[in-house]
Amino acid sequence: MNDQIIGLHDWFATPPGRYLLAWERAQLDLAVANIFGFHALQLGLPELDGLAANRMPHRWLATPLPAPGAHIVTDFSALPFPAGSLDLVLLPHSLELSSDPHTTLREVERVLVPEGRVVICGLNPVSLWAFRQRRAHLYRRLGFGKSFLPQEEFIGYWRLRDWLRLLGFEVEQGRFGCYKPALSNEKWLHHFDWMDWAGDRWWPILGAVYFLVAVKRVRGMTLLGPAWKASRTLASAPVSVANSSSLKEASGRNELIKRISD
Repeated sequence: MNDQIIGLHDWFATPPGRYLLAWERAQLDLAVANIFGFHALQLGLPELDGLAANRMPHRWLATPLPAPGAHIVTDFSALPFPAGSLDLVLLPHSLELSSDPHTTLREVERVLVPEGRVVICGLNPVSLWAFRQRRAHLYRRLGFGKSFLPQEEFIGYWRLRDWLRLLGFEVEQGRFGCYKPALSNEKWLHHFDWMDWAGDRWWPILGAVYFLVAVKRVRGMTLLGPAWKASRTLASAPVSVANSSSLKEASGRNELIKRISD
């Protein structure tokens, strides 16, 4: 796992790595800007400040290895936070690098408050980039070629949605991005800028990376707002008397009968 983490950090310094980081940074800034609370945590990828646009007073970066800017060094499958203590958790490629992504996701569910949110970025196994990675893997088995991406394992978008659903999460939004071919030359990457617009319109599920936001739902829980005004008591409310005219007529007849009898 450590070799994969180091390899991913080096890969993000390449032209395709910078291209992918720029897209993810734009998505994260839009997503986290309007998520409110007190405590937010990013797991991994110090090259990407995913909480920069968030306004929570307490924001931390946790990494599995010591890294510049990291506040916590921890195993992602055993986070040092009590249950229901975080309002937002970011997982930028963290599940792909985890030795046990299921346990990591369960741990994220544990530390999130009800209605807390998790934001996840991952590489899409159904894309031009993944195709080149599989082809390079075949070439390496034959004794030549090199990998395009620093990792072999991918977690598919729909597979991840199933995992989240089983843990009680509800996906609020999701999208794909980075449709350019798997090229390592920055000049050639720019030649295919038009593919980002076309791919988002015509083949949206074939982007090299996906992004989603999910909210933790707790069954049977209802969030109540504060009672700003006390309700008026029944004693102070005006009471209408039904058929008051009929009561007056009946009282007048009784008085007349009494006088006649006397």
